[in-house]
Amino acid sequence: MSEQNPLYEVSTYSKDTPVGRPDTDGRAGVFVPSETFDANANTAIRKGAGIVGYGNPDGTLTVYFEANRFDESSLHKWEHKVRKAYDRLVMGAPTVSKAKLNANMLDQIGIVDGTGIHLKTPEGLQHWLEISGTLDTAPAAPITLWKTK
Repeated sequence: MSEQNPLYEVSTYSKDTPVGRPDTDGRAGVFVPSETFDANANTAIRKGAGIVGYGNPDGTLTVYFEANRFDESSLHKWEHKVRKAYDRLVMGAPTVSKAKLNANMLDQIGIVDGTGIHLKTPEGLQHWLEISGTLDTAPAAPITLWKTK
């Protein structure tokens, strides 16, 4: 029998994708660009960005992102970028670091809430940081807690 790769399709917008803007401490998805996303052609979401968001009723995603454009030392680590983007999202803060995208442009790799980040597929993050040249910003573990309930 010849070796074949299994055929599968992963939809970013799934039952695990939070729908609608979360309240303070609520759940949001953590995303990385998918293979259909051209990071070199995109001027908004920069390489190595922390991306969080939620699903919309029309099947798109609303995302907030942080890429530490101004090299703040407190935003060097990827998980700090995610936290900053998450804080903007739950507060509904006005920002240019926000976009509405087709769900196929991003892959959901985990969940973020008021307690921390829970990565379900850390290898997706590893790939995103590797192609971004920012592996030194990777979290130490798949779960990053910033407070307990």
